[in-house]
Amino acid sequence: MPVVLAGMHMSAKAGVTPQLPYPKESPTALEIMQQVYFVNHFYALKNFAITRKGRKITVLVSRTQGKRPTTNTLERYLNNDYADDPVIKAKDLAIFRSGKLRGTGILITDYDDDARSQSYMIWLPALRKIRRFAQPAQDDSWGGLDFTFGDVVLRKPRHETHELLGQETFASCLHGMDIPQQHRNRYTRHLAKESCAPKGKKVYKVKSTTKFKDWWYDYRVNYVDTQTFADYRTEYYKNDKKIKLIDRDWSSLGLEDPRALSWGYWYGKNFITGHESWAIVPKEVVRFNAKFKPSLWSERTLRKIKR
Repeated sequence: MPVVLAGMHMSAKAGVTPQLPYPKESPTALEIMQQVYFVNHFYALKNFAITRKGRKITVLVSRTQGKRPTTNTLERYLNNDYADDPVIKAKDLAIFRSGKLRGTGILITDYDDDARSQSYMIWLPALRKIRRFAQPAQDDSWGGLDFTFGDVVLRKPRHETHELLGQETFASCLHGMDIPQQHRNRYTRHLAKESCAPKGKKVYKVKSTTKFKDWWYDYRVNYVDTQTFADYRTEYYKNDKKIKLIDRDWSSLGLEDPRALSWGYWYGKNFITGHESWAIVPKEVVRFNAKFKPSLWSERTLRKIKR
C-alpha cells in the first residue's frame, strides 16, 4: 500500500518504497531514517549506475593497519523501475573488474514484500557457474571491506529503534585515506581529496538502537542533512565505546527532488582493528535515469562477465 502523506505509517509489507514523499512537516526520527534509506537506495531515480569511462572506474581500497593497501575495481547498476511489477521492487548488479574478486558478479533482487528475503545470484569465474545463495547475514563484510551487507543493502529502518537527539551544524570535513606515494598503484595514483562539502550544513542527529540481540554494535549515531537526507556520517558504539565510523560524500544530481544524490566516496574505519576502507566513485562514471535494457539485470549478463 503506497504512502499518501508523509506523516502516515507505511505498511509492514511495503516498507520504504520509491513512492515515499518528501516530508512536508518536521519528520520524526523514524521518518528521517526512512528518508535516509530512500536516498541510499536511489529511489528518487529510475536507475543509478557507477560504470567505467576510459580509465575512470570506482576503486575499492582496503588497508590493514601498517600494511600496503589492496584494491578492487567495481561497476554497479541499480534499477528501481519496477512500478508495474507486482513482486519486484529493485535489482542491483555489481561486477568486480580487478583485484582478488576480478570477474565476480552479484545480482540481487529486492521484493515489494518487505518481509521477504532478497535473492542472490553470484557468478563465480573460477567455476564458470552461477550459484544461488540465501540472503547473507547483515554483519557479513561486503566485498571484504569495513562495510557490511547491512550497511550497503540489508539494514532497514524497522531493524532499529530511532531517537532524534536534535539538530546541529556539521562541524568537520569527512575522513579519507592517506596512502603514501610508494604504496599507490594505477588505480590510486590520483586519489580524491577528503571532502569538506558537508562542513557547515545543518544535520539531524539520530540515535538508532539495534533490535538484534548480542549484535556487533548496540547503537549508531547518524548525522543526516536536514534538506537532502544524505547521511554524512555514522558512528557505531558498543558498550558506549565508538568502534566503527562510516563517512559518505554526497553530491546533488541537479534534479527537482533534493534527495536525488550521488556518492563521491564512502570511507570506513574499524577502531578495534585499525582497518580502513575507501570506496571512491569518480564523477565521470556516474549515470542515472539512463536507457539501460531491462535484460542487463539478468543471469545472461552474469554469464557474459569476462574474467
